[in-house]
Amino acid sequence: MIVDFHSHTFESDGTLSPQALVDFMDERAVEIFSISDHDTLAAYGAFQPRNDARVVTGIEINTTYRENEVHVLGYGVRLDSAELNALIEANVFARRARVDRMVAQLQRAGYGITTGDVLHEAGNAKALGRPHVGKALIRKGMAPDIEWAFRNLLRGGKPGYVPSTHVTPQRAIEAIRAAGGVAVLAHPGRLKDRSLIDELATEGLGGIEVFYPLHDVDDVRMFRESASRYGLVMTGGSDFHDIRYHARGVGMQVERDDIRPFLDLVL
Repeated sequence: MIVDFHSHTFESDGTLSPQALVDFMDERAVEIFSISDHDTLAAYGAFQPRNDARVVTGIEINTTYRENEVHVLGYGVRLDSAELNALIEANVFARRARVDRMVAQLQRAGYGITTGDVLHEAGNAKALGRPHVGKALIRKGMAPDIEWAFRNLLRGGKPGYVPSTHVTPQRAIEAIRAAGGVAVLAHPGRLKDRSLIDELATEGLGGIEVFYPLHDVDDVRMFRESASRYGLVMTGGSDFHDIRYHARGVGMQVERDDIRPFLDLVL
């Protein structure tokens, strides 16, 4: 079956509107999907599913822990959860502070952008991030594309880099569970320290994103084993942001039996 439990709109750092992303899901015959914007649920209520596709409410919470950026996906969460919304507010505040520091550092390095330039690129996005800084640099003629901006200015050791200071994954897991949801570790293959899987599995984590475009055969086998060892459900998603950088588009082909335990929890 074709599913996609990991995708982004312009409410965070994607480029499509919620409805345009949902229409893309329909075009690719995605049967069940989530919009999982970073640190915001604003897409929900802003789209109408097509052709009886089923929707699982989702969010991707950015966290930091032991020098790792750890992204925690929350599925089936209540939109009115006070605890989850307080966590989202804390991360949004941290994101703005990070952008202010990035802009100040870039200015000191001779790149004449302002926070206003970044906010212009973000539009109505609730969660500011490095892509918005990159787009501001492009518009000002200071970078040819996003890849160049990240590689030369916005990564570790570069003049515009500022480390994330988000909430911890433990707090994200707690807030997701308080909102009635299932906490899933996003793209574990991108972790610097994969031992975090073992730690978080004992601290309320409910699932792991096994099926992901950048996971190779060995990754999938390893994460399947982790899911089995700790009783975690398995999920999959494209992590779609922009067709220019995600040429495969949306949708992941998965075996129904692999994700049935997840679907049993959220549908």
